[in-house]
Amino acid sequence: MSMKITPVKKGEEVHFTNPSAKFYEAIGGEEGMRKLMYSFYDKIYESEISHFFPQDEEEFEKIKESNTKFFIEICGGPKIYKEAEGMELNEFMIRIHDDFSINEKARVEWLGTIREALEEVENIDQEILEDFWEYLDSFSKLAVNSFADGSTYFAAYTQATEDK
Repeated sequence: MSMKITPVKKGEEVHFTNPSAKFYEAIGGEEGMRKLMYSFYDKIYESEISHFFPQDEEEFEKIKESNTKFFIEICGGPKIYKEAEGMELNEFMIRIHDDFSINEKARVEWLGTIREALEEVENIDQEILEDFWEYLDSFSKLAVNSFADGSTYFAAYTQATEDK
């Protein structure tokens, strides 16, 4: 699988489409999403960007569970994130990163770590997996707010509304 990481371009509007519900179905629904996301967060806890996450294990588990709910819902599962957190999905997930100085290197580490977790998933059609990856690649650009030239920028985004 290719799962290419495309670079962030400061000032460029980010366009993305939520992943197809086919990914949620193919991975095994809520149970499969939890397995994937827990694997990812276990890896992220040991990564170079672990400092972006609480180091207290109980607090980290809360973030892991909350963010897993986000991914379950964004992939077409039940509305458990909005019910639990009381917030709209994409806007909140973008703005929650505003308190951190996130550069392209951190984004690439995040994507590389989720790619590792995805490589452990078996029996998913390549096209379905690529669709999910395109969402991750595009959406993750919105978290980058710090650039090598010392400037900061919060990207504008456009979310496509068509259902897949």
